[in-house]
Amino acid sequence: MLTVSLADYGVGNLHSLRKALENCGARVVTVTDMRGLLDAECIAFPGVGAFDRTMERLAPYRDGIRARLEDGVPALSICIGTQILLDRSEEGSSPGIGLIEGDVRKIPLENVPHMGWNTVEGDDPMFEGVPDRHFYFANSYHCDPVDRGCVAGTTEYCGYRFPTLIRKGNLVGSQFHPEKSSASGMAFLRNFIRFAEDTA
Repeated sequence: MLTVSLADYGVGNLHSLRKALENCGARVVTVTDMRGLLDAECIAFPGVGAFDRTMERLAPYRDGIRARLEDGVPALSICIGTQILLDRSEEGSSPGIGLIEGDVRKIPLENVPHMGWNTVEGDDPMFEGVPDRHFYFANSYHCDPVDRGCVAGTTEYCGYRFPTLIRKGNLVGSQFHPEKSSASGMAFLRNFIRFAEDTA
């Protein structure tokens, strides 16, 4: 059984993500000392939170975490958990982990945050068997990677399109919250668990 190390960096929606991953067949261990991510079989970076606050606990192990991700440890990141993997954010001043070159930018619309259900477009294997492409969102910022080749899914909101699924190596990063996205989210997470089991 795959063991997922769920990063508890003081923010984020841990309970619902933990439960969802367990329901998809994973064993989940909550990690409060970020040093524990350095030898994890699989890592999950939960969503909800501010950029600088999220990086506070991760910063001392920033280089080690990036090295592990570059070495191919499977990882799932959600919302702010994906944004911290870029270089920097307009939301804060702390450097990100820097796995993905690029910035996190505020959605340039008056009607933010982007809350509720929206459609994700893309043909990534993570969507295989997903009953529909509606997922739950709660974000004011989005990833803007330099390499558009790592963008595996996008979403349109009020005429503005932005990346909502990021793939790099064995990282699966979503802007949406699969753990809050009913049957579609559970199918997405099951696909991730199968992928991680094959690559761990």
